[in-house]
Amino acid sequence: MTPAKLLIVDDEPIALDNLRHVMERQGYQVTAVASGAKAVALLERETFDVVLTDLRMEGVDGMQVLTKSRELQPSAEVIVITGHATAESAVQALKQGAFYYIAKPFRLEEVRKVVAEAVAKVLLRRENDALQRELSRYRAGDGIVTQDAGMQRLLELARRVAPTDCNVLITGESGTGKELLAKYIHRHSARAAGPYLAVNCGAFSETLLENELFGHERGAFTGATGLKKGLVEASDGGTLFLDEVTEMPPAMQVKLLRVLQEGEVLRVGGTRPVKCDVRVIAASNRDVEAAVRQGRFREDLWFRLNVVNLKIPPLRERRGDIPLLARHFLAQSAARMKRPVREIAPEALAALMAYAFPGNVRELENMMERGTALAHGDTIQLADLPEALQHSPRWPPPENAQRLPTLAEQERAYVRHVLQQVNGNQSAAAQILGINRASLWRKLKAWQERGSQ
Repeated sequence: MTPAKLLIVDDEPIALDNLRHVMERQGYQVTAVASGAKAVALLERETFDVVLTDLRMEGVDGMQVLTKSRELQPSAEVIVITGHATAESAVQALKQGAFYYIAKPFRLEEVRKVVAEAVAKVLLRRENDALQRELSRYRAGDGIVTQDAGMQRLLELARRVAPTDCNVLITGESGTGKELLAKYIHRHSARAAGPYLAVNCGAFSETLLENELFGHERGAFTGATGLKKGLVEASDGGTLFLDEVTEMPPAMQVKLLRVLQEGEVLRVGGTRPVKCDVRVIAASNRDVEAAVRQGRFREDLWFRLNVVNLKIPPLRERRGDIPLLARHFLAQSAARMKRPVREIAPEALAALMAYAFPGNVRELENMMERGTALAHGDTIQLADLPEALQHSPRWPPPENAQRLPTLAEQERAYVRHVLQQVNGNQSAAAQILGINRASLWRKLKAWQERGSQ
């Protein structure tokens, strides 16, 4: 990993040499100049991550260096150092965008700490910007964000089946995005200009579901003062999405089968069927074949619905999507709440990457909404995320474990897990782990030499 680039500006030779020496020992790439004019000239030609400038200098002073740096390189952080500290100058520097204001004489440890924090902020911003670019690259449309190879194949299959007008059964755990995929199919179909209507079959009693799906004739029951079209009829020329279709009562399954076989619907209280041209996309978080075997779901209806089966994998099986989805949901929440939150701290991202996500994508969306609401400043920290995530196991425990692993073993297991999730990409793994690539390489090399890999 390329070391951070520092520009140090001070017209006192001894102070300049001391700072340069200290920062170089910290591993930074340092350029040191003895005047504000030289600093401005460099800012016009080269890029820097952090600028440390003295405040009082002949000619171009530290405030001018600060102003020019914010103008030419807004992503760089500026630390102002002065031997003539006043409350007024400190306030002015911070208002102009300085990262920190240090008074002389200072402790070297203080400067090291402040510079490290400034560099970390620059790198975090850079990583989040890169993540945003990746997000734009992998956003498939209609809110579906993925870089997972399996999900890409699933979307390709969805695009191929969309224009065919055949019925589709989408399966997957709760929160994986089944309705999002249904909308994706509708919008890529010839019916995109027609209606898209959805109903959760498990949310209504049998009587209400019948009325909701198939409508009723005037006088069909007490209170039926007029004709009402059901969702099937209202979806004519478009798509009807039946969520949790296995929860549909047996009598409703028979009526739905008629819709699929005959292309017509019989309203409650009606005697004449009404023709309707509707495509049905059904979804379930259950094992549909098991429901058929148990007699809870009609086999002939399953055959009609299961022309094409699209199974969405749970989030824990496509962890490479977690950073992209987290950034996507963060952007949405920040815009909706009008909050300035735009970044995710490395330790927070690492915890997200290692979490099991029993609630899948929906749970991640809720976490990012919470993080956006609770964050101080522009970054979601680990403490802003739910407590369950902070104290949950950070990776799948080894099978048949006979003892608690040591901390060193836990670290190795977690690093191996992260590398596996990013297909061995050490740069991506280092970003998730919150360390630089060189540190990760050294760990891997040491474990390999000890035969720990």
